[in-house]
Amino acid sequence: MDTLPHPVFPGAILPKWVAAAEAKGFDIVGRIIDRLHLALRCRLCGATQKVRLFTLMSAQPLCQSCLLAEWRKDAEAAGLTFLRRDPAHRHYAFYLAPCGHEVRRQFELVRRIGAGVTGFRCETCHAATETGEAQTRGWCLTSADPEGNPNYRVYTHSDCGHDQRIVRANMQSGRFSCGGCGEDWPGAASYVYAMGFTLASGREVVKLGFSRDPDSRLTYQLRRDSEMPCQILRVVPMATGHTALCAEKAMHKWLRQAHPDAAVDPHAWRGQIRVKTEIYDGSLTPVILGLLDDLEASATVA
Repeated sequence: MDTLPHPVFPGAILPKWVAAAEAKGFDIVGRIIDRLHLALRCRLCGATQKVRLFTLMSAQPLCQSCLLAEWRKDAEAAGLTFLRRDPAHRHYAFYLAPCGHEVRRQFELVRRIGAGVTGFRCETCHAATETGEAQTRGWCLTSADPEGNPNYRVYTHSDCGHDQRIVRANMQSGRFSCGGCGEDWPGAASYVYAMGFTLASGREVVKLGFSRDPDSRLTYQLRRDSEMPCQILRVVPMATGHTALCAEKAMHKWLRQAHPDAAVDPHAWRGQIRVKTEIYDGSLTPVILGLLDDLEASATVA
């Protein structure tokens, strides 16, 4: 009784109360405050707490000490540190994330994170990530989508101040243009590239193509498996997308005529590279790089 900051209430403890407490994992330490309250000791952890008599007789009392231990254990399993309950909502608590930020989460959600059912994301860090993605592309993250679509954000173009709704995935990949000052791909600067891939079979192949952003093309479009060995072998800048397309088509035509057996059967890369054609055997890599050398030389002269 000395562990509870409540006055002792004189009165008998009825046998049915004792039996109910024992059946529910508690021992009655005594009566406290008034005729409606008891002090119960948890048989599991030994902690003593205040419980209403009505709660004991009509429901299963919860040991706050055991609950706290469970919350801390769940938080640890989820990679978090339990800080405190949310006084405004009994189903929520505050936790310290590995990044050092304080987050508010439901107890059940934390249990699901610990069980691997779902993942954890810090809102503060995620906002910084999205801001960085936009700055890399020359934009500023302005706000969430006013239409409520979780895939969209509102961005402001740093060069011209134009505000635009853009899918976040497109901001990451760079596959969009500014509606205020941007050019469509035929008029925008582009590149003719050569990329090398190592298929799951170990075979080396090479792709010849064109793109406004070869890095984005490789990372977000062509490569299906992030573990697949691949690299950009060479890029040649072109003044416009139309010029790049024409140059690429001319090289493919020449390759088909000069090396008709070098094109790889699509079945060899199906499920590994997101493209239907334009894949050649790796032995043709020096030839393709030579074509790009010639293309760059001619573009420089022009």
